[in-house]
Amino acid sequence: MAPTIHEPSQAAGDVKLSLEDEITELLKQRIMVLDGGMGTMIQQHKLEEDDFRGEEFKNHMKSLKGNNDLLSITQPDIIYKIHCDYLFAGADFIETNTFSSTSVAQADYGMEHLAYRLNKVSAELARKAADNVTAKTGIKRYVAGAVGPTNKTLSVSPSVERPDYRNITFEELVETYTEQTKGLLDGGVDVLLVETIFDTANAKAALFAIDKLFEEKYETRPIFISGTIVDKSGRTLSGQTGEAFVISVSNANPLCIGLNCALGATEMRPFIEAIGKSTTSYILCYPNAGLPNTFGGYDETPELTARHLKEFAMDGLVNIVGGCCGTTPAHIREIAEAVKHCKPRVPPSSVFQDYMLLSGLEPFRIGPYTNFVNIGERCNVAGSRKFAKLIMTGNYEEALSIAKAQVEMGAQVLDINMDEGMLDGKSAMARFCKLIASEPDIARVPLCIDSSNFAVIEAGLKCCQGKCIVNSISLKEGEEEFLERGRIIRRFGAAVVIMAFDEEGQATETEHKIQVCTRAYNLLVSKVGFNPQDIIFDPNILTIGTGMEEHNMYGINFMKATKLIKETLPGARVSGGLSNLSFSFRGMEVIREAMHGVFLYHAIKDGMDMGIVNAGNLPVYDDIDKELLELCENLIWNRDPEATDKLLLYAQNHTKGGKKVVQTDEWRFLPVEERLEYSLIKGIEKYVVEDTEEARSNHEKYTRPLHVIEGPLMNGMKVVGDLFGAGKMFLPQVIKSARVMKKAVGYLIPFMEKEREEMMAASGSTEETDPYQGTVVLATVKGDVHDIGKNIVAVVMGCNNFRVIDLGVMTPCDKILRAAVENKADFIGLSGLITPSLDEMIHVAKEMERLGMKTPLLIGGATTSRTHTAVKIAPRYSCPVVHVLDASRSVVVCSQLLDENVKDEYFEEITEEYEDIRQDHYDTLKDRRFWSLEQARGKGLHIDWLSHPKPVRPTFVGSRVFDDYDLHKLVDYIDWKPFFDVWQLRGKYPNRGYPKIFKDKTVGEEAKNVFKDAQKLLNTLIDNKKIQAKGLVGFWPAQSVGDDIHVYAEDVMPRSGEPVAKFHGLRQQVEKDSSSTDPYYCLSDFVAPLQSGVPDYIGLFAVACFGAEELSKEFEKHYDDYNSIMVKALADRLAEAFAEELHHRVRRELWGYDCREQLEASDMHKVRYEGIRPAPGYPSQPDHTEKLSMWNLAGIEEKTGIQLTESLAMTPAAAVSGLYFSSPKSTYFAVGKITKEQVQDYALRKQVSTAEIEKWLGPILGYDDTE
Repeated sequence: MAPTIHEPSQAAGDVKLSLEDEITELLKQRIMVLDGGMGTMIQQHKLEEDDFRGEEFKNHMKSLKGNNDLLSITQPDIIYKIHCDYLFAGADFIETNTFSSTSVAQADYGMEHLAYRLNKVSAELARKAADNVTAKTGIKRYVAGAVGPTNKTLSVSPSVERPDYRNITFEELVETYTEQTKGLLDGGVDVLLVETIFDTANAKAALFAIDKLFEEKYETRPIFISGTIVDKSGRTLSGQTGEAFVISVSNANPLCIGLNCALGATEMRPFIEAIGKSTTSYILCYPNAGLPNTFGGYDETPELTARHLKEFAMDGLVNIVGGCCGTTPAHIREIAEAVKHCKPRVPPSSVFQDYMLLSGLEPFRIGPYTNFVNIGERCNVAGSRKFAKLIMTGNYEEALSIAKAQVEMGAQVLDINMDEGMLDGKSAMARFCKLIASEPDIARVPLCIDSSNFAVIEAGLKCCQGKCIVNSISLKEGEEEFLERGRIIRRFGAAVVIMAFDEEGQATETEHKIQVCTRAYNLLVSKVGFNPQDIIFDPNILTIGTGMEEHNMYGINFMKATKLIKETLPGARVSGGLSNLSFSFRGMEVIREAMHGVFLYHAIKDGMDMGIVNAGNLPVYDDIDKELLELCENLIWNRDPEATDKLLLYAQNHTKGGKKVVQTDEWRFLPVEERLEYSLIKGIEKYVVEDTEEARSNHEKYTRPLHVIEGPLMNGMKVVGDLFGAGKMFLPQVIKSARVMKKAVGYLIPFMEKEREEMMAASGSTEETDPYQGTVVLATVKGDVHDIGKNIVAVVMGCNNFRVIDLGVMTPCDKILRAAVENKADFIGLSGLITPSLDEMIHVAKEMERLGMKTPLLIGGATTSRTHTAVKIAPRYSCPVVHVLDASRSVVVCSQLLDENVKDEYFEEITEEYEDIRQDHYDTLKDRRFWSLEQARGKGLHIDWLSHPKPVRPTFVGSRVFDDYDLHKLVDYIDWKPFFDVWQLRGKYPNRGYPKIFKDKTVGEEAKNVFKDAQKLLNTLIDNKKIQAKGLVGFWPAQSVGDDIHVYAEDVMPRSGEPVAKFHGLRQQVEKDSSSTDPYYCLSDFVAPLQSGVPDYIGLFAVACFGAEELSKEFEKHYDDYNSIMVKALADRLAEAFAEELHHRVRRELWGYDCREQLEASDMHKVRYEGIRPAPGYPSQPDHTEKLSMWNLAGIEEKTGIQLTESLAMTPAAAVSGLYFSSPKSTYFAVGKITKEQVQDYALRKQVSTAEIEKWLGPILGYDDTE
């Protein structure tokens, strides 16, 4: 039966909706239905050769049996009836019988000349059926013109021996798709459906043809795109992931995108989910009737297919559903009925906002917080003699190894350039790109098609299924040609580099660079319809050190232009070719590489997003010889008129013949452990196998091969990680280190496998009864790195005879649930410390419900609460969800849930208790009274800044880094109370705090023992430098503007220019007790307003203890859980002590606003000092995203190695950060609950969506955000 339809209404006199608007309105209202398999229904007629031939083709020279599309001409009644059967079954859309109606596919039957006619006749036949059923039912039906993939492929060679061979060209496919599309449009289709895409390059040819026809001749029609994932790997036949496929075709702006064929609904689900998260289009899904059986048939019943697709619909995954191979009108009838009352998926308004999206075989997303992107430069005939020689001699296979090496060394995009006078650039580019397509290790990254000849660029784009970068176009030939090339690039779906050239020539001055880039940006965005995120500017890195004075400012001009582009052209990226900078010093590789490293170090800070670099030859900034570093800095910043001469003199004195000095191998005489470490840090593969064997052979020291990995190899990688975290190594160097590690481990694997087999043989294979009380899977959820509490739970449960599967930190949902199933877990325990972890816990609960799991879910961690668990998590899962306050409760809860006699009663009790909590929560929200935001601001803290003590200027402006801080200084600042909380040792009044806890009758003795152990380990950690403390402090001029704080680079009054950062504040709104005279605080109240004329300042800090995680793991390897937890607890205390000690120094010397302070550490712990240091994510500013402003302003990750996870937790976990306020009026406070009015205002100030803010501020929302 047909679904109930609510057609989009049109009042009399209204403008008629376009087809796209009309279908969009329906998609917003309900889930629409596509028809099922045409081939499946044709097969049921058991047609023979004569039936396919008909009268018209009875004498055709080739067999025509199996040419289903021909039946639209020879057996139109059969095709018409199939269409009608699907329509009466409930289909809103029917596909034309044109899956193979291209001249390319029809050539197999000798019928290529019929292609246009086949498409037109088939479209007319479907149009007739749709119109007749529309007339009979009063429900409008639509015709989708089916555009199949053809039987040829642009990305895969049909010849194993010739990977660069293709049996069709892009131009030929565009031609055949143009012919097909004309026939479909002339026949009256409503929609064009490019389907069953196993090679995205073919689909891009089809979309190219369609776009061209729409531009030149035909009225635009909606486009549907459907890919085919061939197996559970989640990739198309040509190797792309679903997300990469979406990025590759997104330029077509499809109304719907999705998947069909190859898989049944169950197998297709995770890939449909992934595509749904990657697009703003509506989602289309028409799977096969399950997987094929032994004989190629399909056994899934209509009811089962419908049930699967209803689950998709109920979970909000789809907008259009239907069937592919094996599905019949009976399937469509059941599907239509199943989804009739389901709400359609609501597409997100934006995905990956502010990201540039590129793709090879895999997606590559460049976002606001992406590190510098390395574009590998060595596949350039103009830039690499070796590559040029290989290409010129036709040795493309060897040239391919250079591309592979670039990717292995860290190139995230691969630049290809074939501009050489003696080379046929078009054919060379095409051949090399085809060879890359045959190498998945290379093809996984996007390509940058680089040429000054636009015909060569087009040749490259025609061979790439991913979304490329074009390098480059410019305005030097005028606007008309610029716009034409821009349109072609957009049609190919590529991003583009714009060189800062115009009709006057190359822009060398900052003002001219900005003028050219702004003009180009406006032309592309307003006239071509380019996505601003797909625009990259190259403001010209020009050669310095030439001896010509006018060239001295070129480096500075590039950096100034970069900064202005990022500030004035929203979405645009900045790139540049580094090699030009040092061209004056060609042949002097040491000098050139140092210049590149120094320039890049500074340009990245000003906003340079990417660059064409030799990914393997970037020096570490801190490793550059200090004399050479200063010379390079002087040259780049034009500080010394003799800088060029001094650099040349340095080259003569420090290099031989302009080349690098050959390094001696003195390190080869070091102990084997140090040699392995050296190899890892320097990325030297040459000796790693022989050194690994030497270590393995030392059975006295390394009794097992595994110990070599855990010892010297991991020690070396730890150093590499520390250097990378501190910004002293670039990604390519880290990848080289990882490759060395992989080679060493690969050598040891056979020895470890042999050892395992011997151990199994020795132990026998008799199975024992499971000795455990139960199995629990524990995990700190995705985005969170804190695990002390979880580790304590693991120890406690292990001691109580539970089998514990600890998945560690940053654990994604699918890994948690898979581990639970594989290990037959009795419980799943989720832990988290930061607010965003709460959302991830909700997601896990929803997934458990969707999958029909019955495993009880335990919730714990500092950020969790019984109320949040009851209100937000428990309603998402129909089985037990229990908030576990601490480790001691975990065993009690698990034991009760395992006890068959009490578990049902316990679950019922928990359910009733949580229902009461939910009711109380919602009642509290109703009863709570709020001031409006305007009223709250009026009642804020209004300081008389003229009588207030004048803010003190800090001793420096900017940041200062503390590397390897003296831990001895921190011991006296340790607050021990939280340490005992970790161990859940809590004294009773009056013996609650430290050191009074030692007197407590119950826990005093144990507290002494733990404290004694802690002191012993602490002394060992400090004396042996097992833990390293790193930190940063910074001060900047600042003024408040409303509830925000604007931060400035220059300390001048009046404050002028744009702020370099903004910190956004939240204000208390909950009405206070009538007797209270307290203001309604916001952090901005503590900084002088901009209009006051009083200069003020703000500070920030970030500190961390590195090494605790590694030590903890080392203890775990020796089954020492006690010290594993102890070392993390001590690291946390040291990090907090570091923050306390540093704040003390800030008050007395670094800022110096309270030089006379004489406080003991115990007084500091009681906050008896002047000024405050609130942290994002805590009560005074509950928004974790404010950390991003801190990290960007001070370069915290680059300078200290303290990183942020996707949920904005700090790593290492023993880390503390915050802002400094100096006003004596400043005080800690809790924002408390806030209204939607403030959330919307805050979102507007931060320029993000309200939904995004609600996600981060969930715990303090004074309203139900689900309504």
